[in-house]
Amino acid sequence: MPVVRYFAAAHDAAGTDREQRFEATLGDLRRAVASDHPALGGILPRCAVLVGGSRVDDETPLGSDDLVDVLPPFAGG
Repeated sequence: MPVVRYFAAAHDAAGTDREQRFEATLGDLRRAVASDHPALGGILPRCAVLVGGSRVDDETPLGSDDLVDVLPPFAGG
């Protein structure tokens, strides 16, 4: 089961910092978390979503030990 970690505003929108998921591809996972966490749906398109630390496309299959990070845009200075 992939584990999804939510950071900053994504954490606030999801209401959790991590959860286990069962989706087979990254695209399936994106759609499912947006449905399960409606507040996340508004920011998810602007987030970097990394699988194992890399950007991949929505057709990427997810393995049982994959770590998926949802990182909203950060401002700094």
